[in-house]
Amino acid sequence: MTIRESQEMVDEWIKTHGVRYFSELTNMTILTEEVGELARIMARRYGDQSEKESDKGLDIADEMADILWVLLCLANQCNVNLSEAFLANYEKKTQRDINRHKNNPKLRPQ
Repeated sequence: MTIRESQEMVDEWIKTHGVRYFSELTNMTILTEEVGELARIMARRYGDQSEKESDKGLDIADEMADILWVLLCLANQCNVNLSEAFLANYEKKTQRDINRHKNNPKLRPQ
């Protein structure tokens, strides 16, 4: 599935099941909330915090999909083609950072 197809799929779901999009500001807030939920799991599962028993069943993939869902909603609302935006961003990073990371001594293998 392409990013564009994902945007179309979300748009169709909103139109058939969701009544309408939440406002852009509400979706931005929801996106922040979803990122926080993923961050909590990551900090406890891979970071220094201990994982609570109630967190052990949480699915990182599902949390990432929640983030993607809301981002796709925002892209649709703001008339952003994420496929095009991603490719342009990829090219920008490639040109800007072509040697930056290779020359970073912090990233060299130990």
